Amino acid sequence: MSKRIAIMQPTYLPWMGYFDLMDSVDTFVILDQVQFEKQSWQNRNRMRTAKELEWLSVPILNTGHSGQLISETQIASGQFVEKHLRSLKQSYGRAKYFNAFFPELENCLRESASAGRIADLNIGLIRMLSKRLGIARALVLASELGVQGKRSALLVNICEKISGSVYLSPIGSADYLREDRSLFDGAGIQVFLQNYQHPIYDQVYKPFLPYASVVDLIFNEGNRALEIIRAGRKEEHKL
Repeated sequence: MSKRIAIMQPTYLPWMGYFDLMDSVDTFVILDQVQFEKQSWQNRNRMRTAKELEWLSVPILNTGHSGQLISETQIASGQFVEKHLRSLKQSYGRAKYFNAFFPELENCLRESASAGRIADLNIGLIRMLSKRLGIARALVLASELGVQGKRSALLVNICEKISGSVYLSPIGSADYLREDRSLFDGAGIQVFLQNYQHPIYDQVYKPFLPYASVVDLIFNEGNRALEIIRAGRKEEHKL
């Protein structure tokens, strides 16, 4: 039987497509040992407010050198936690499932941020959110696998390390995966592209705005969240 693998960087409060990818594979690898990118999804995401989608950003300590890894990147100040919690309360206080979900999110945010690194923050939240959604998949940290390589070579080496024969990727990576197709073919790894169309669900504010953090979905839809996530899944494209 083919073992399906997805590999993604740890992002802050990811959107629902991130969890659809996780739900579509056997093992989900969190790519925490690649370079940190400033002003990326690694340290920010969006929530729905009364006016629009607004950013929740985690301040990052400027080390003065380029090339620092996600696993090495420090949070500049823990004060963002209170700011984000206040913003979430203000935006989602009237959401149907706010009281059922907010205490769990608050506790996880405080605990995960206390380590002082963006990787620990994001990974802690991803683990909590996947459990909350009911996604029971093996989560593996790439930094613990002891593999090397750049770009697609790293992905192939990770798949081989954990005996993966099918690699599922977000469609946004299609171009460079096609360029590196021979690496996957040489390792006997099939590559498929996620095909995800954002579903519509109830939000506190109208009109519906897509591409917020998955917490928007959970606050508004509660235990129906995973069902709604899966509703956006379409037939995968084989590379």
